[in-house]
Amino acid sequence: MSDTKKSLSSALFPETKGKNLEGKSYLLPQDFEGELNLVIIAFQREQQNTVDTWLPTADLMEKLHTKLRYYELPVIARVNPLARWFIRAGMRSGIKDPKSRQKTITLYLDKTAFRKALGIDTEENIHVLLVDKKGKTAWRTEGACSVRTGESLSDFIKSYLGA
Repeated sequence: MSDTKKSLSSALFPETKGKNLEGKSYLLPQDFEGELNLVIIAFQREQQNTVDTWLPTADLMEKLHTKLRYYELPVIARVNPLARWFIRAGMRSGIKDPKSRQKTITLYLDKTAFRKALGIDTEENIHVLLVDKKGKTAWRTEGACSVRTGESLSDFIKSYLGA
């Protein structure tokens, strides 16, 4: 995949349930709070450092654009409730900031079906998407945030939201 795809995509965010690290339940994409939502999707624990490269840009974009919200979405294969509790407890202990806990929504699901719905070929990298309220993917990239991808994101948000 190229560094960034700027055009609209036919991918729709699949309806899925999740909970943030504060315990609030979500039905996505309906419960995304922004007119436009930046979702940072990680498939492996080791990808957190790559996710972290996006957080300053995501935070800035959210401050600049009141109709934008961002979320971290760790995607994990379905496991039993006890395993979910241990995973959630481990993630909570690693994230002290309440705002970050609110923005981290863990999804336990069929990872292959989820990836297929979004046109994601591999779990080897994080994927960053802009999703509207109806779940339509408007912009996407993968990997760490760079000057180029940050500028592309900013330009797209400005044109999309008319800001």
